[in-house]
Amino acid sequence: MIEAETAYAAAPALPPELQSPRAKLGYLYLTTNDHATVAEMGDSLGMKKMSLYSILKTLRKQDLVARDGDAYTPA
Repeated sequence: MIEAETAYAAAPALPPELQSPRAKLGYLYLTTNDHATVAEMGDSLGMKKMSLYSILKTLRKQDLVARDGDAYTPA
């Protein structure tokens, strides 16, 4: 029998202050994609822009993400 090797990328550790599942999702999206606009995140995650703006505002206040023009990046 042939064994198949499967490679899994380790997910980045989540900061303990993240409680909301949507905030965790947004944070993980940015850490795995390096940067994204709200429109890109909305399309990829199936989330409304208004929700994302609120989440990203909270993440910025916690110094977990930074804004660079229209894009957001992990801090």
